Amino acid sequence: MDLSAVFFILGALIGSFLNVCIVRLPRERSVVFPSSHCVHCLKPIAWYDNIPLISWLALRGKCRHCKAAFSFRYFLVELLTALVFWYFYRHFGLTPLLGPYLFMVSCFIVATFVDFAERIIPDEVSVGGMWAGIGFSILIPQLHPVKPVDAAFGGFLAGALVLICLVLTWIYPLFCKHLLMEQTPEDDRSIKIWVVISLLLISLINLCVYQLPPGLRPHALSFSAALSGYLIGGGLIYAMGLMGDIIFKKESMGGGDVKLMALVGAFMGWQLAVLTFFLAPFFGAVYGIVEKIRTKDSTIAYGPFLILGALMSLFWGQEIIRFILAGGFSF
Repeated sequence: MDLSAVFFILGALIGSFLNVCIVRLPRERSVVFPSSHCVHCLKPIAWYDNIPLISWLALRGKCRHCKAAFSFRYFLVELLTALVFWYFYRHFGLTPLLGPYLFMVSCFIVATFVDFAERIIPDEVSVGGMWAGIGFSILIPQLHPVKPVDAAFGGFLAGALVLICLVLTWIYPLFCKHLLMEQTPEDDRSIKIWVVISLLLISLINLCVYQLPPGLRPHALSFSAALSGYLIGGGLIYAMGLMGDIIFKKESMGGGDVKLMALVGAFMGWQLAVLTFFLAPFFGAVYGIVEKIRTKDSTIAYGPFLILGALMSLFWGQEIIRFILAGGFSF
């Protein structure tokens, strides 16, 4: 039985909820209460005026009561989410990977629209998504089907990158005393605690993996790979931001991008997170040049380009990596 239409409808329904998240999360408002209402006349929207895609078209994008225009973004997000759910189902099928990846791409959609509009990525999306990715990795080992040696290598790289970040953090005040670090002392301390705990867990899993029952080993290794992925994904952007601050003497990378890349690493592993890190600048550079010419502003929302790089890595990452390892283009 082909469930494509079911996933299209499911995507439209989820897209309606994502619209609520896009509007309310940047304003730190509940996504549950109050119920959907017109932002102009504040009257509740009836269920028959809240049917994804259909209601917007039937009402011609206007409130039934005050006739104020609703943003086209509502329809666009519902349609985009519906198409994305349809495509992910067609690509992955009813496999254990489908649920985690649909959750991940839902986070991507919210992060993209919020970042373009507000230049922020809500922690509910990035940090919450990161923890969800780690949780999925424990429950669904197919998310990171790694061998013990690969898990150990990922842990080694994560530890090395954390050490580099610590060195850059120590150097940072020597060059950037005029810049304020984004994290508060409490946030900074909690991040360091979680980084240390993650490295200890990775080391413990890698040391004891062969002592675990065979049925638990894939779950433990997947958990280790997700921890390495979030450390390497977030650590790469964090290190790049620190180096950019030191070189250019101004803030060059937002904390939201660091957390977003941690989400990518938790769901997709450190290899695809690294590939995402190198793909994103190609898309961001083109957009940045256009925006520089159009608005004279060199600051861009970088999160959407990290997401574009992550999606390319998800679908074509292994082919790109094999192409690079084979020598790339021949001249």
